[in-house]
Amino acid sequence: MSSGPRAVRYVLVDTTPDLRQQCLANDVRRVDAVLFTHSHADHICGFDDIRRFNQLQQMPIPCYGDAETLADLRRMFSYVFDGPRQRGGGVPQVRTSVIGGPFTLGAAEIVPVPVLHGILPVLGFRIGAFAYLTDCNKIPEASWPLLDGVTTIVIDALRTRPHSTHFSVDQAIDVVSRLGAARAYFTHMTHDLGHAETCARLPPGVQLAYDGQVIEL
Repeated sequence: MSSGPRAVRYVLVDTTPDLRQQCLANDVRRVDAVLFTHSHADHICGFDDIRRFNQLQQMPIPCYGDAETLADLRRMFSYVFDGPRQRGGGVPQVRTSVIGGPFTLGAAEIVPVPVLHGILPVLGFRIGAFAYLTDCNKIPEASWPLLDGVTTIVIDALRTRPHSTHFSVDQAIDVVSRLGAARAYFTHMTHDLGHAETCARLPPGVQLAYDGQVIEL
């Protein structure tokens, strides 16, 4: 992402259950930090795979999340945090920090954006003019100013029909329109959305994301 006294260039958002396969498929060789959006299984169950990056980098990995998410990680992966601590690559070596507001990684400012996933508060993240909002169906009014000036956004768009915890395609389009973002990539889709046919009916600058996609910012 950027360079500084301690270079921080490779920031991972969440540790999905298929993290190992994704890293192998996309030649990910380094992780300098992990940002957690929330603690649902599809966002944290690859946590143990962090240990491979410990072995490669020979250092703990900083992990950031809200207090509830980090508490859930400690509960679900107690063997990582509770003694006796296994060394020699047996468990992930991490340093956790509670997100209380904007912070920096290297020279990049990370702005947490509180959103709602049904009734569950979760975090999106803004970095410069880029925002990442997954697993959400509502942006509280207090969070909209945090997104002012965003030009590129990755955002939840589950399906065409409304859902109780995720934006529908039309709702996600409304968010993009309100922000005035030039580019938008919809994620967290169901199999109901065919890629080519859905992209063909989306507004200019809006498309469905896909596995392995690289976005130039």
